[in-house]
Amino acid sequence: MKSTQTTATSEAAPADRQQLLARLQQAPTWDLLVIGGGATGLGVALDAAARGFSTVVLEAHDFAKGTSSRATKLAHGGVRYLAQGNISLVHEALHERTTLLRNAPHLAQPLGFVMPSYHLWETPFYGTGLKMYDVLAGRAGLGPTEFLSRMGALRKLPGLRAEGLKGGVAYWDGQFDDARLALALARTAAARGALVLNYCPVRALRHEGGRLAAVACEDAETGRQFEVRARAVVNATGVWVDEVRAMDAHAQAARHAPLVVPSQGVHIVVDQDFLPGPHALLVPKTADGRVLFAVPWLGKLLIGTTDTEREHAALEPRALPEEVAFLLRESARYLGRAPQPQDVRSCWAGLRPLVKPRHFSGAQTRSVSREHTVLVEPGGLVSVTGGKWTTYRAMAEDVLDKCMQHGLLDTRPGGVTRELALVGAMQGASAHALSEPPGLHLYGSEAPSVQALPGAEHWLAPGLSEAMVRFAARHEYARSVEDVLARRSRMLFLDARLAGGLAPAVAAILGEELGRPVPVDDFLALARGYARLPA
Repeated sequence: MKSTQTTATSEAAPADRQQLLARLQQAPTWDLLVIGGGATGLGVALDAAARGFSTVVLEAHDFAKGTSSRATKLAHGGVRYLAQGNISLVHEALHERTTLLRNAPHLAQPLGFVMPSYHLWETPFYGTGLKMYDVLAGRAGLGPTEFLSRMGALRKLPGLRAEGLKGGVAYWDGQFDDARLALALARTAAARGALVLNYCPVRALRHEGGRLAAVACEDAETGRQFEVRARAVVNATGVWVDEVRAMDAHAQAARHAPLVVPSQGVHIVVDQDFLPGPHALLVPKTADGRVLFAVPWLGKLLIGTTDTEREHAALEPRALPEEVAFLLRESARYLGRAPQPQDVRSCWAGLRPLVKPRHFSGAQTRSVSREHTVLVEPGGLVSVTGGKWTTYRAMAEDVLDKCMQHGLLDTRPGGVTRELALVGAMQGASAHALSEPPGLHLYGSEAPSVQALPGAEHWLAPGLSEAMVRFAARHEYARSVEDVLARRSRMLFLDARLAGGLAPAVAAILGEELGRPVPVDDFLALARGYARLPA
C-alpha cells in the first residue's frame, strides 16, 4: 500500500507566532496536551491529531533541542539489542524502520554498513547474527547480508585500516536527519489541526477534584502567561520527565522513584575523506565493550558514540575529555588514517532517557534496556520516556492506548500513522536523487516553495541559502540563529566554526523575517563550545 500523502504544504501551515498564541488562548479545552516537542511528544501529537483529537504541543525551548537532535542519525533495528537477546525490540524497530523510510523518503534512506573482521572467527560469528537480523526483518529487509573477503571489505570501505584485516560482513540499515524529522512531525501534526508551539514552557500543573485539568505555561519571548485546559496531559519531556512529574502534587512517588537515568552519548565529526564512499563502519565491540559507528552524514563523517551515566540532565551537555579520547583512540584502530584533535569539525553530546530499572545500582548504562515505559499517575498525568527514535511511532500508539484505557480520551481506532506520509514526502524519490543543489533534497516536495523565496540563488554556504533561512522563519517555527543553524540546517553539528561565521548573516535575514533584532552572542558562544574539544 502506498503512503497517504498529507495535505501539509508550506502555504497551508505557516508558523505565524501571534496567530498560534491566539489559538492557544481561544481554545476552551483541548482533548490532548503534550508537554515536550521532541521525537516522542511530536509523535504522540501527530497520532492524536490524525485520529481527530484536538491537540496542542508545548515545548519549553525549540523542537528537538534536546536528545532528539543529537542521535547517531540511524534508523535501525538495533544490532546490539539482538546480541543482548532482546528479540521483541529488534523486531518492532525493524518494522518501524521500514515505515519511516516509506513515509519520509526525503529524510530517511537505506544505508549500507560494513563490520570489519581482524580475527578469522569474527566474520562467521557476526555474519550469522546479521543473517538472523535479515530473518527478523523479513519483507521489511533492506538488502541481504554479505560475507566479505579482505578485498571486498576494502572496496566497500576504502578508508579502512588494511593491516591485519581478514574480511568482514556487509549489511543494511537506515539513516535519517533527526532534527528535520522532528520538524516534519510537528508540521504534519499542524496540517492535521494540532497547535504546536516552541518556546512555551509549562510552569505548573493545575488540578480540580484531584484530577489534572490544566497547565500554566508562559510565552518565553514576551512573558505572557496562559492557562491551557485539557482532558489528557502527556509528559513527553525525555530526560526531564521526572522534573515534570515533580510538579504533580498527586504523584508524590515521583520525588522518590525517578523514571530516568540519563546516559550521555558523544559524537565527533570529521571530514568524510577519512572514510570515503557511501558505506558506514560498525565495530560491534570496542576495547571496553562498546559499539563504535563511523557514518557518512551530509558530506561529513560522524563518529560515535559513548555511553556515560550522568547525574544531571543539562540542556546543553558537554563531552567529557575521556569520551573524546575514547572516540579518537578507537577510530584510530579501524581507520587507515587516524583523526587527530585538530581534525574535529564539531563535537557534541546528547542525553538518552533510559528507563531506570527498579533495582538500578549504578551499573553501566549500556546494560540498561532501550525500551520505553508509559506511566499513568493517580491524578491523570501520563508520562512516557525511554525508547529510541526509530520506534517513535509505535511509542505514540502505546501512549494513546494508555490514555484511552484510563478514560482520558475517547476510544478511537489506531494505526492511522502507519501509512501517513510526512510533510515534504515525495513518492518514488530519495534524498540522493534530489541532491542538487546541495541541501535542497531535505525539503522533498517543498523544494519548489523554498526556491520561490527571495535569495534562492544566494548561498551562504554549501547546503544553506538565504531562501532556506526565510523558509525556516515563515514555515518551520525558527525563532533564533541557533534554530536555523543547529536544527533547520545542521551546520552547527557538521562544522561549528563555519556555523559561527554564518551567524551574523543568518541573524540579519531572520531579523527581516521576524521584524525584530535577532541576537548572535549566545549562538557564537555555543558554536565555540562545539568547535573546541574539552581539555
